[in-house]
Amino acid sequence: MGMHTTPYKTHLDQLKDLDQMVGKELGITDWTVIDQERIDVFANLTEDRQWIHTNPEKCAEESPYNKTIAHGFLVLSLASKFSYEVLKIKDVTMGVNYGLDKVRFIQAVPSGSRIRGRINLVSIDHFPGGAKYKTQIIFELAGAEKPACVAEFIAMAYTMSLP
Repeated sequence: MGMHTTPYKTHLDQLKDLDQMVGKELGITDWTVIDQERIDVFANLTEDRQWIHTNPEKCAEESPYNKTIAHGFLVLSLASKFSYEVLKIKDVTMGVNYGLDKVRFIQAVPSGSRIRGRINLVSIDHFPGGAKYKTQIIFELAGAEKPACVAEFIAMAYTMSLP
């Protein structure tokens, strides 16, 4: 984990300035509450309504967590939100998700928990009009030693309009 414990952002004027940040932490987001309403909306959108996510009564009786837990993909879906919260680059006109590497769901996120993103820049490769870069996102779980998820998130950033 990084040395910072409170939320902060990285603001850059130009995409090329990101080069100096390789291997460094870019920031930490504010905490996001993962409540039952958010879990239920995600369950309906993805049609993954397994009882461990959507049935608090059954979970209280039968789940080792004693309450519902968030979908791993719900946690992972916050990668874009967390990335935009932490990294601001003035000359970037558009960003696109490129993909993910090395995703691991390390521990469950019980309903009512708070998570946040700790983001580190792994690499960057420039191309005409932009760059592809990889960040490591550690989805920290409030009050827990181990994170909920760790993923490498790859994004394309453009400094000019596409043809």
